Amino acid sequence: MESIISYFETIPSSHRSIILASGITFFWLLEYAVPLFRFKYKKFRHGALNIFFTLTTIVVNFALAFILLKTSDWTVTHNFGILNWVGGMPLWGKILLGVLLLDFIGAWFAHWVQHKIKVLWGFHLIHHTDHEVDTTTANRHHPGESVIRFLFTCFGVLVVGAPIGIVMLYQSLSVVLSQFNHANITLPKKLDDLLSYVIVSPDMHKVHHHYVLPYTDSNYGNIFSIWDRLLGTFTKLPNEDIVYGVDTHPNAADNANIGKLLGIPFKKKRNRAVDAPTLKAEQ
Repeated sequence: MESIISYFETIPSSHRSIILASGITFFWLLEYAVPLFRFKYKKFRHGALNIFFTLTTIVVNFALAFILLKTSDWTVTHNFGILNWVGGMPLWGKILLGVLLLDFIGAWFAHWVQHKIKVLWGFHLIHHTDHEVDTTTANRHHPGESVIRFLFTCFGVLVVGAPIGIVMLYQSLSVVLSQFNHANITLPKKLDDLLSYVIVSPDMHKVHHHYVLPYTDSNYGNIFSIWDRLLGTFTKLPNEDIVYGVDTHPNAADNANIGKLLGIPFKKKRNRAVDAPTLKAEQ
C-alpha cells in the first residue's frame, strides 16, 4: 500500500495521460466486440467531438492543479480533515475511506447538485445531450462544468483531509471507472447486477442517460454505487427501454455542434418534463 501511495504522490503527468488514453482505447475497442447498442453513427466523428471536451477538461484541470495540491498540503500540514482526525486506522483503511469520501463529495454530491440547481444544470446538460453514449461520453463536459467539478473536488479534499497520493489515486480510478460505466458494452446481466452492488456498472449508469425524468435524476454515482443505494437515488430500467439524450434538447444535429453546445448554458433554460411519453429512438 505504501508503494502505491508513494507512486501516486509523484505520478508524472505523462502517466496520468497514459491512464486516460489507455482507458479510452481499451473500452473503445471492447465496444466493437460486445456492443450494448448497435448505433448507426460515425464512431470516429462522434468520438472527435467528445475528445474535444476531454481536452478542455484536461486544460482546466492542469491550469488549476496547483490549487488542488495546495489544498491537500494545507490539510496535512494543519492536521485538518476527517482522515487526520481518525486515529488508529491502518493505511489501507485510510486509503479506502479517503477514496470513498472523495467519490461522494467530488462526484456523487457534485453531480446531484448540478441536477438540482438550474444554473449549474445548464453546464452539465451538455453531458446529457449525447444521443450515442459510449466511452468517449465520460469526459463530455462543458469547460464551465469542469471548473465546477474541480471546485467540488477541492472541497472534498479539504473536508476529507486527503494527502495528494490518495487524491491522485482517486482521480485515476474516477477516470477509468467513468470510461467503464459509460462504455457501450454489454456484460452478462448477472455480472452487471453483481458489480452494481459495489461499483457503478454500465447498465446502472445507462439509466441516468435516459432522456427524461425521473430516470435522468437517478444513479448519480461514478465509482461506488453505495451512495445511490443509501440515499434513495438508485433506479433500474431495462436496457431496451433506454433512449439517450435529454428531452429539452432533442435536436441531434445541434447536439453534435461544438459551438452550439458551448452556448447552451447561456441560453434561456428549458423546463424538463416528468414522465413524458416514451420516445423510441433508433439505437
